[in-house]
Amino acid sequence: MSLRHALLGLLAERPASGYDLLKTFETSLANVWPANQSQIYTELTKLAGTGLITVAAEGPRGRKEYALTDEGLAELRHWLTETRPQRNTRSDILLRVFFLGVLPPEEARGYLTHLIEMSQDGYEQLRQLVDSIDWDDDNLSVYGRIALEYGLRFNAMRREWAEWAAERIT
Repeated sequence: MSLRHALLGLLAERPASGYDLLKTFETSLANVWPANQSQIYTELTKLAGTGLITVAAEGPRGRKEYALTDEGLAELRHWLTETRPQRNTRSDILLRVFFLGVLPPEEARGYLTHLIEMSQDGYEQLRQLVDSIDWDDDNLSVYGRIALEYGLRFNAMRREWAEWAAERIT
């Protein structure tokens, strides 16, 4: 996934300013695809330059509201349907697990205990996010909630796995 497609997807729902998009990233997409302010504004400039979005309105202090163009919607649909998702093949967490044998058992279990805590914290943060959002029936709510459920289940699975793994270290 690219920041480009994340922004196109958000703008498919409704026109928004760079600030609005940043806030949406902070409250929803940060768990899936984090981006900071400069990355978002740089990408918006690129998208406007290629005609995938347009400046729909300008407000005070140079505030711009962006809208998806027909070309942008076509690009988003192409990305969704005709390109395969990239499989993440690198995992810093699992690479470290693979080499835990070089540590004394108590340190190896300590690493797994940290993973248990990290997974529980991640789960709790997502649970709070689920509870703090006024879910609606618009696309961002429906599919955002589905994506959040993935995060909840992933964190629960990783915690359970780390507990199981810690029990195997003698």
